[in-house]
Amino acid sequence: MRITRFLLTRIAGMIGVLLLVSLATFLIFYLLPADPARAECGKLCLPGELTQVRAFMGLNEPVWRQYLNFLGGIFTGRTYGAGANAIVCAAPCLGYSFQQNTTVLSLIGQTLPVTASIAVGAAVLWLVAGVLAGVVSALRRGRALDRAVMAVAIVGVSAPSYLVGLLAILLFGFKLNILPDSGYVPLQQNPGQWAFHLILPWCVLAFISAAIYARLTRSQMLDALGEDYVRTARAKGLREASVVGKHALRNVMIPVITIFGLDFGSLLGGAVITEKVFSMYGLGALLIGAVESTDLSVISGVTLLAAVFVIVANFLVDVVYKLLDPRVLRTPVMHIG
Repeated sequence: MRITRFLLTRIAGMIGVLLLVSLATFLIFYLLPADPARAECGKLCLPGELTQVRAFMGLNEPVWRQYLNFLGGIFTGRTYGAGANAIVCAAPCLGYSFQQNTTVLSLIGQTLPVTASIAVGAAVLWLVAGVLAGVVSALRRGRALDRAVMAVAIVGVSAPSYLVGLLAILLFGFKLNILPDSGYVPLQQNPGQWAFHLILPWCVLAFISAAIYARLTRSQMLDALGEDYVRTARAKGLREASVVGKHALRNVMIPVITIFGLDFGSLLGGAVITEKVFSMYGLGALLIGAVESTDLSVISGVTLLAAVFVIVANFLVDVVYKLLDPRVLRTPVMHIG
């Protein structure tokens, strides 16, 4: 019953947050001065034509009705216009891009694999490398290895991602010519080339993020190693590997998992700078193009999807919390960043 109540509370919180995010997304982007109907109709559009276009796009109705249509389209689909020229957007409908003549969901479907490929690989690298570096640094506190790891971490934290990406391209792509400097190969087309083209983006993102995780893990590990339960475990004669891995690291991972969930969820919403530097057309590039062309349907759809990723990541973090520390069941508070 406690586990069921825990999950139901989290799911109810997710639904509530998603509704608020969808409302905020709609109001922010659909109440802007930009007029999607005028952009679709063209500069030489007559008033009568503009009225027809606005009606076809569903922009002639009150704002609350437009929001309900937007929300309803996610669950039941939506139809733009009527008659032979009607455009059907099947559920889940996140909107229709009249500029690109396709649904927002299809555009997301084309670009999401690129962003997901970058995000998953980079996240695994930075989590493993960052935690491992932080643990080793804490265990070698004050020694040369500790100072070296922290020096590299400071560089990673300080360096802008676009600068690290350009330097990586210059060194490994042009000078050494051992890695591709741009482009994306779909996984189903050639798994080997897919991974080969993603090595640089993975390493660039991992280098920057792992630095933060290394500093956090080191700080938390030093605190944990000074706790009574760690001293008790050592007094019982447990091996150092067991003390560090089973006792200290278990508690260290709780704040690390919190940040990881937020970072990974945000990255799934679009690795904007990385995609731009490495010429990969993912969600970030799609969003930038939509902003430049004022394609509000795409902007709102991608923004809502990014919020879903962050919220789901928070939910998974709460589940992992329960596995690491069952006491979380007593404080069912959803962490929203």
